[in-house]
Amino acid sequence: MSTTIIIRRVRTEDWARVREIRLDALQDPVAAIAFLETYEQAAAEPDEFWQDRAARAAESLSVGQFIAEAADGRWLGSMTALVERPGGEGALEGDVIDVPQTHIVGVYVRPEARGTGLAHDLIRAAQEWSWSLTEPRIERVRLFVHEDNARARAMYVRAGFEPSGVALPVPGHGTGREIELAVLRGESQPTG
Repeated sequence: MSTTIIIRRVRTEDWARVREIRLDALQDPVAAIAFLETYEQAAAEPDEFWQDRAARAAESLSVGQFIAEAADGRWLGSMTALVERPGGEGALEGDVIDVPQTHIVGVYVRPEARGTGLAHDLIRAAQEWSWSLTEPRIERVRLFVHEDNARARAMYVRAGFEPSGVALPVPGHGTGREIELAVLRGESQPTG
């Protein structure tokens, strides 16, 4: 990606922009298979919700949200890494957490920045943050991708994620499965 793009963690004062990029993501044509939340649900949240969300993503050791910021200040993409501990509640029904790991969620790259390597830059930032944690020491980074989201799945595989063999039903839907992809500590890192 161009050197005019800065990948950084969100700041507490970014809350309105956190809201803006999330609402934009939820209007993407693949939002129905990429996110478990709808635009209407997110748009109904009060400012305090977004302020709290940004503060946690900026300051917590259990959540880190990373954004790609263009030279003109426009946010071109975002993703969040959530720390998951063994015995904790997983993201989906039937999800079992047996090692300390981070779970990448909320992945969004604006259409004009897709195919540029920006998603890999965001993944790299989320992985570096994950590997830097000492309590718990993260053993794997994982994510779920809908079985019908071929574009996203291909990008994650290029970034070094591999299918773990876990496939779970999409919450709240009668059909469809979420496929888990993961990278273990010390394994391949995203390229280009």
